[in-house]
Formats: sequence, structure tokens, C-alpha cells
Amino acid sequence: MDDIEIEKSAAHITVEIIEYVPNSVVITTILKKSTGNISIMSFDSGEGLSEKTTPFDTFVQVIDGKAEIVISGVSNILLTGQSIVIPAHAPNFVNPNGRFKMILTVIKNGYE
Repeated sequence: MDDIEIEKSAAHITVEIIEYVPNSVVITTILKKSTGNISIMSFDSGEGLSEKTTPFDTFVQVIDGKAEIVISGVSNILLTGQSIVIPAHAPNFVNPNGRFKMILTVIKNGYE
């Protein structure tokens, strides 16, 4: 996972911040604070994330491609421009349908 500092107060083309890498999942954290972080992820065809559970609400926004986001056993198909909130403590996993990029925003409330 890379941590980069993007230029503040400047416009960015979000989908171009991260590239696809063959046979890989790439994660770049663009903002990291004690209250949460924002990361951009790219998935090559056939790649995904295994099931996990986190103690924080997580906002997922698809910025390129299509993916299945499974939350507590319920499948959600998201297309470019769509988003979903994964509730804290809900088991979830990401199963892309081909190449796919997303923004992941984790909000930490300090009470968990």
C-alpha cells in the first residue's frame, strides 16, 4: 500500500490517480487522519478482496468498471458512479467484474 500526498486546493482527475497493474490489487492512501482515511484501489481482472469485518463505517464509490460488493451475505452490483456504505462490524468482500477502481472512505468515530 502506498501513501501519497496529493496537492491540496487543486483539482484532480480521481480515476487517474491510480493505474491498473497486471494480476494485482493496488491501494493508494491519499488522505490519512486519526479520524479516518481515503484510499483509491484498482483491481485487475480476476483480482478481489477476501471477506473482512472492520469496526468502522466505510463508504465505497466505484470510479471505473463494475463490482459486486457483498455485505452480510447480500450481493450488491455497483457500476461506475454508484456507491454504498458498508456498516461497521458487517462482514463484507469485493468481487470485481473485470478491471475496477474504487474510492474507499473509512470514518472512525473514536468510540469503538
